[in-house]
Amino acid sequence: MKGPGRYTKEFKLEAIRLIDSGDKPISEIAMELGVKRTLLYRWRDQARKSGDSAFSGKAGRPKNDQLSEVSRLQKELKDVTEERDILKKAAAYFARGLR
Repeated sequence: MKGPGRYTKEFKLEAIRLIDSGDKPISEIAMELGVKRTLLYRWRDQARKSGDSAFSGKAGRPKNDQLSEVSRLQKELKDVTEERDILKKAAAYFARGLR
């Protein structure tokens, strides 16, 4: 049996085709393909929900470079927000002195 996420799109679509043909029970198809029955149900539900975009491989966790970019931008946003708050307080402080 393969590890998680290691099945090709074609394999999954063929498994769904076998399920939809109704010739055999899903448990028998699962045994023949060497996958868990619940996995076949999940693939079928994904295909029904997403249609052609199912199994495109674009879902899931972002790649490491995307994660580092996101974390860098989050840190930058935090820093800029703090600077803005400091400038607001300073402007309010100096505006009080002008009155």
